[in-house]
Amino acid sequence: MDKYRRTRILYILQADFEYFISLLVAGSFLAAVTAQLGISDSLTGVISAIISLGQAFQLLSVFMRKNIKRKVVLFSAMNQLVFMCLYVIPLTGLPPGWKTALFIGAVTLAYFLYNIVHPKKIDWFMSMVEDGNRGRYTSVKEMVSLLTGMVFSYVMGSMSDYYRGIGQVRKSFAICAGTIFVLTVLHTLTMVLAAEKEEGEEQGEREGASSGTCRGGRFGIIRDRNVLRVTAVLVIWHAANYVAVPFYGSYQIKELGFGLKYVSILGILYSSVRILFSFVWGAYADRRSFARMMRACMAVAALGCLINVFTVPENGKLFFTTYYVCYAIAMAGIGNAAMNVVFDYVDASKRADALAVTQVVAGICGFATTLLASPLVTYVQDNGDMFLGMHVYAQQILSLLSCVLYLLAIWLITAMFCRRSGKG
Repeated sequence: MDKYRRTRILYILQADFEYFISLLVAGSFLAAVTAQLGISDSLTGVISAIISLGQAFQLLSVFMRKNIKRKVVLFSAMNQLVFMCLYVIPLTGLPPGWKTALFIGAVTLAYFLYNIVHPKKIDWFMSMVEDGNRGRYTSVKEMVSLLTGMVFSYVMGSMSDYYRGIGQVRKSFAICAGTIFVLTVLHTLTMVLAAEKEEGEEQGEREGASSGTCRGGRFGIIRDRNVLRVTAVLVIWHAANYVAVPFYGSYQIKELGFGLKYVSILGILYSSVRILFSFVWGAYADRRSFARMMRACMAVAALGCLINVFTVPENGKLFFTTYYVCYAIAMAGIGNAAMNVVFDYVDASKRADALAVTQVVAGICGFATTLLASPLVTYVQDNGDMFLGMHVYAQQILSLLSCVLYLLAIWLITAMFCRRSGKG
């Protein structure tokens, strides 16, 4: 694999540039644009739902069989140029209604373009990494993105705050748009210069994919037992994550009374801890397996959720910070494991399609979990934070549900992978 060393380096750079762009179209940066456009909180919630459901578009990637590199490069560049338009739209002289409609359409189109080739892109680049080194490699890639992302977001955030402070918000949008354009050029170059596997190396995988297609059609992948096992685990993980995490933001500000400065400190702490443990988990996965690493990470996540069951304003800073550290430790491994478990247990000819199917099903289930949890939050809050005769915050109940779901995921991983022969 030495001949692919340059491609592995380019993959790290590609992920880095892609991460920078993602920072500019999410969180406070995205909120600044929606505020300038006069988009309401409820409509912003709809936009956020579009983003979270974007993974559903990955299912379309199963129809891509030829010229994978060309399609990945083209769709990725188009996706990022559409992201750039999110900052251009507020600068136009169009009526407010048109701007809002174009903005929502651009967000939808951008995530459609991104997700339709995402599984193929991951399969392309990860095929250049030796199986015994995937844990360390993906951890290094993540650490580079997190470290440089902290600097990038600070610089761009400071720039945006400066221009907002002097009443020149439009100038900050122009700079952000220009930055995304430069990053798009750099990102595209990394993919254009990256290698693909040679004809002989890919022949067997193509034959396997073709035979699988003939036997089961494009969606025969859903009958693969290993794909179903991985999907089941990822569905429970997404449910455990999305039943509580989306509601923790308001919990910090309202019930726990955290200031934005303390929330920012928590963000820095989260990134620092995740960087610290990323390589540790990667080395553990290469030595023991990604299934065992995911199980250990979910145990840490379950502990964090259990701590949050007892988090109240009186102990908020101590308990929630402890939870956040546990969550950072867990996510340092779970994110990479979710992808690499597919590479461990699914045949090479089916990996890209398996990535698409697992992410689509898990993403939709995660979003549905949030929708199901919302009425419970409303009910508890409308009843003066009372539930079953006890004074309790809704997020404490959701934390308990999350803990139970993590324990269920741990049991599934143990039963379906860690007790089976082979890599688990």
